[in-house]
Amino acid sequence: MTIASDHRRWQRSGGATALACLLMLTACSSKDRENADQMTSFSAKAAASATPRLFTIPEDQMAHVQVVTVQPATLTRTLRLTGAVAYNAFKTTPVITQVGGPVTRILVVPGEHVTAGQAMLEVSSPDYSQLLDAYLKAADSSRLAEQNYSRAQDLYQHHAIAQRDLEQAESDRNQARADLNAAEEGMKILGIKNPASLATSPASAQIPVLAPIGGEVVERLVSPGQVVQAGQTQAFTISDLSTVWVLANVYQADLAFVRSGQDVSVETDAYPQAFHGRISYVAPALDPSTRTLQARIVVDNPGEKLKRDMYCTVMVTAGSLQNAISVPDASVLRDDNNQPYVYVAVAANQFGRRDIDIGQSEHGLTQVLKGLSPGDRVVGAGSLFLQFANSLQH
Repeated sequence: MTIASDHRRWQRSGGATALACLLMLTACSSKDRENADQMTSFSAKAAASATPRLFTIPEDQMAHVQVVTVQPATLTRTLRLTGAVAYNAFKTTPVITQVGGPVTRILVVPGEHVTAGQAMLEVSSPDYSQLLDAYLKAADSSRLAEQNYSRAQDLYQHHAIAQRDLEQAESDRNQARADLNAAEEGMKILGIKNPASLATSPASAQIPVLAPIGGEVVERLVSPGQVVQAGQTQAFTISDLSTVWVLANVYQADLAFVRSGQDVSVETDAYPQAFHGRISYVAPALDPSTRTLQARIVVDNPGEKLKRDMYCTVMVTAGSLQNAISVPDASVLRDDNNQPYVYVAVAANQFGRRDIDIGQSEHGLTQVLKGLSPGDRVVGAGSLFLQFANSLQH
């Protein structure tokens, strides 16, 4: 009896334990199914929220909404090219010293305007001293040879000397003239336009380096006391900033619409007005790193407002777009992912969102590449009002 009762108690306790385990498994399975259902429900909600939904605006609020009908139209094709400002290389020149020696004085600074022939710095040059000495000797020899030749002519006419002596005097005069001409040319290369005036001036080794063109000093590359090399050391850079270059990048898809001689408009973030320019050159090959073609544009620069390396946008008119779909700029909104969209009217006061792909924007109209068809009715003015109303309803 004792064994039987113990056996029955073990069976009852074992059954209770098994029942408890079964309940726990059932609870876990139920919880897992609940979690799975919640995940599935969340996904379904996300998918539903991503699906455009319709919403209704009360009749008394429709006055805030402007609905326009999409119609195909002809739009001006405008290319927007990025670029940067550079000096006009045809009106920019380096100032290179023609003599060697230490710089004794700098006479101009960057930003200063100079005229052609204006002194920019002074150099104490032994080369100049030698050229000046050679010129003065050549000038004196030429003067003496001219006098000897005149005297020989007079003596020959009075039969006081032989013809050979006259011819020798003439040869000496011609050689002296040649030496003087060579010395004068050497002085003029240094920028001394009137070397004859040096004969009466005090002797000095100081020589000015002159500006070869007029313009603005945009760069200084030497300092006082620096030793410069004749024909090698660049002292300054001068540029005429009345015009500048804009080097624009043209993508392969736009190559057919860009050509030399086109008038363009250049815009910058620095100024509200646009600058007029003309394409003067299109490169024959693409840049292998950017896969773009460089176009050189000569731009008028009134007031020298455009500065070197300034970023700008080049507007190129490239024909027209036939049967293009466009909407007012006010119609286009963007979501958190920067996806453009519009609100389309599906009934008198019922609207829905529709995602679109857009192209260029010009004169208050935005081109629609995908998402709309002729005859669709979209909201123009009042899109922001609809966006607020839609957020309240959903």
